[in-house]
Amino acid sequence: MENFGYLQDKLDIKILILFLLRRLPDVIEPEKLYELITRSGTVGYFDYVECLTELEATGHVQRQEAGCRITEKGVKGGAIIENSLPYTIRSKAEAAAAPVAASMRRSAMIKAGHRKVQGGWTAELGLEDGLGEMLYLRLLVSSEDMTRRMEQNFRRDPEGVYGRIVALLGEGEKEG
Repeated sequence: MENFGYLQDKLDIKILILFLLRRLPDVIEPEKLYELITRSGTVGYFDYVECLTELEATGHVQRQEAGCRITEKGVKGGAIIENSLPYTIRSKAEAAAAPVAASMRRSAMIKAGHRKVQGGWTAELGLEDGLGEMLYLRLLVSSEDMTRRMEQNFRRDPEGVYGRIVALLGEGEKEG
């Protein structure tokens, strides 16, 4: 087994994996999880894969189509033992996970999809603010290509689209 940084054995690597997964609000691809782990400079790839596989086998981590996520068993177990990781590794791991977690939370607030309906396609676009739905828009569109462009444009700047819709609908004579 390779020995990088402060992690001395597979148990430490497993604790680090659970530590990171507990801080992420959604599924993460195993390759991206490995990138987060290596930012602390502590784990070799083959050790990582072996430990992740063992965590899946014990039910601490669940593999899904989009990636992996921590299970309830992993949350409970990780919470109990994560303080055994050296402080420097925990702080590096938290710093690496914070922007990824923020991006995941933001992405979860933006909805953009489409489906085939009689007469064409519908583009369904939505924006939440963490407290509730701010915008839900369903448009009938003539082609799937157009719905995909709408989704991309909306995902690029959902707050801007929201602001322009509010400004457009709010135009008119000012009340005196």
